[in-house]
This record gives sequence, C-alpha cells and structure tokens, in this order.
Amino acid sequence: MAINPMKMMQAKQAWDDFRENHPRFVPFLNAAQTKIAEGSVIAMSVTGPDGKVIETNIRVTDKDMELFNSLKDMLE
Repeated sequence: MAINPMKMMQAKQAWDDFRENHPRFVPFLNAAQTKIAEGSVIAMSVTGPDGKVIETNIRVTDKDMELFNSLKDMLE
C-alpha cells in the first residue's frame, strides 16, 4: 500500500486547523496519555445538536497499549 503524499499534506493541514480551532484538546490528550495504562477505562460521550447523548467506554488491554504506543511513536 503506497502513501499518497498529497493526502498526507491534506491530513496535516486538517490536523493543524483542528488544533487551532480546539486549543485545549491536545493538552488534554497529553495529560490523559500519562494516566492511561492497562486496566484503565476510557469513556466517551457525544451530545448531538438535538441534545441526544450517546456514550461508550472501553477497558484498556495490553494490546491496546501496544497500539497506543505505536501511534505515539509514529507522531513524535
């Protein structure tokens, strides 16, 4: 599978725009990543414009930690 450089540049620009529009999100991720370990629970909720909420959570496994560490290494 080849990497499309143009798509990578578009993704980078989209990420930069996201970071600019949501300046507290990246510091939150940085703080949260120091707390996540095997057995941690990551919970998420989304409130739609209509006020309806959907929620889910996962208990982090050792395989999840391998993925998170790989992604972290890739982004550094």
